[in-house]
Amino acid sequence: MKILPSLLLMAAGADAHYRFSKLIINGTPEPREWMAVRQTKNYQGNQGVTDVNSPDMRCFQMRPGTTTATVAAGSKLGFVAVSSITHFGPVSFYMARVPNGVDINTWEPAGNVWFKVAEISAVPAPPGGQLTSGEATWPAYNKQSVEFTIPPSLPSGKYLVRVESIALHQAQGVGGAQIYLSCAQVEVTGGGNGVPGPLVAFPGAYRANDPGLLWSYYPVRTSYKAPGPEVWRG
Repeated sequence: MKILPSLLLMAAGADAHYRFSKLIINGTPEPREWMAVRQTKNYQGNQGVTDVNSPDMRCFQMRPGTTTATVAAGSKLGFVAVSSITHFGPVSFYMARVPNGVDINTWEPAGNVWFKVAEISAVPAPPGGQLTSGEATWPAYNKQSVEFTIPPSLPSGKYLVRVESIALHQAQGVGGAQIYLSCAQVEVTGGGNGVPGPLVAFPGAYRANDPGLLWSYYPVRTSYKAPGPEVWRG
């Protein structure tokens, strides 16, 4: 039986998708998927979100959370990528403070509640050089996990932590970027008195024609800026 080339390409594309389903605390991943991480709608198909105006841009969740991880301010927090980040592009981390007295398992993070806490973006091109679609430009590309440091000045409390990988391999036109994301439930201890910001909403923080959601090889790219607000440094 002949297998059409188009079907082979479709299968390869499906295999190249990924999901963030385990939290990593101080270098130790959770023993199984969907513990502190809210189960996402792509838990089987691994597809990304392409409509930046969709409520799926918040957490892409299918089910509410079941557990909450405890992590100290100033420590490392990360996500496992199943099976790896197989498309080039930036990775950003956002956090949203859960209001006091609200159940973290069911809280819906709508409105201006998100702040960007870390980012793994493109490495600037050297003088006379250009950005490429490989690992030299994109440090998160092909990695099986990504992590960041929680600012020591972040106030203690319960938060949603949102990881977001923007795949740019088909982003030559508006709507071509694929956004892989999920949210984890954490309680931060030993925090400080910082005031995180600026606060943004999902949807709302991105527009479909943002330069950071578009990628083409011509004209030659020498710089790149991820969409969204500046990183809060604490």
